[in-house]
Amino acid sequence: MALPVGMQARYWGIAGAVFLVVLWFLGDVILPFVLGGAIAYCLDPIADRLERLGLSRALATTLITLGAIIVFVVMALAVVPRLIEQAIALVDVVPTMATEFYSFLLERFPTLMDEDSTMRRTLLRLAETISDKGGAVLNGLVTSVFGVLNVLLLLFIVPVVAFYLLLDWDRMIARIDLMLPRDHAPVIRDLAHQIDRTLASFIRGQGTVMLILGTFYAVGLMLTGLNFGLIVGALAGLVSFIPYVGAIVGGGLALGLAFFQFWGDWWMIGIVAAIFFAGQTLEGNVLTPKLVGSSVGLHPVWLLFALSVFGTLFGFVGMLVAVPVAAALGVLARFGVEQYKSGLLYRGVEGRNGEDRADGEG
Repeated sequence: MALPVGMQARYWGIAGAVFLVVLWFLGDVILPFVLGGAIAYCLDPIADRLERLGLSRALATTLITLGAIIVFVVMALAVVPRLIEQAIALVDVVPTMATEFYSFLLERFPTLMDEDSTMRRTLLRLAETISDKGGAVLNGLVTSVFGVLNVLLLLFIVPVVAFYLLLDWDRMIARIDLMLPRDHAPVIRDLAHQIDRTLASFIRGQGTVMLILGTFYAVGLMLTGLNFGLIVGALAGLVSFIPYVGAIVGGGLALGLAFFQFWGDWWMIGIVAAIFFAGQTLEGNVLTPKLVGSSVGLHPVWLLFALSVFGTLFGFVGMLVAVPVAAALGVLARFGVEQYKSGLLYRGVEGRNGEDRADGEG
């Protein structure tokens, strides 16, 4: 006999509260395990395909690990130093750009820049703030990045965790399945399948879209000769998982830099704008329909809300788990709506009696 609904809700509520408390207290301690689990989850389909080709799980995991190490080394040697260099240079040049922007407005709109005007005072305060805080912000970012993603974590813990999780992934899933409450195991398996399908469509598909768009924007902007084109393109690709935000953020930054660099050479500015227009066309008509699909079920506003809440509560780890949790909550919410619409609270007694009469007549 199944436990009463109230008792089940109490148990699951306690389990959820314990999970949140553990996440709160452990914080960055569980970061390598979260990253390792995310990597293993994304690579599991490749390991399964290699197994179907006749390789053992251990050999498939070893081959995938070696390939990932090669990619990581190439990125670390060829791309990452350049990204860091451009990011530092961009932060350093921001005060100069703010001063030039102020001079630009003063030259072309002198009537708006009177001594007592609000715009003049606002721009002066903004320029002073950028000049004073730019270096501090950069130092804080660098300190945070190296404090969270230290060398030991990147080079040892995460790969080891990902390797063992990928090696034992199928066995872990089987063990978890054996621990499911027997009365609800079919429903839980169905919900887990829906969550997995949503996550697979979004994380794996959208990750590929982000990589393609980031590469497209970075290469295109560098070919135009735009200063900081690599970091701007990478940033645009990184935030492109939220529709239009990547193009707005990256495009706005690229066009701002293009106006400063190519002022008067309108063809070059038009080319920069055309790169982002082409990227949006490619994403909307080819990449997202083919790689992500239309049944993901994660609305951009829901994603922003989840990232904001979990990032505020749990920091960087919270932002990592925000998308999986948002996907799971979305599936559970749809399941709850279906249960509500099939229950008496929604249909009422008259609706139930009408169906019973129809069944009796049939």
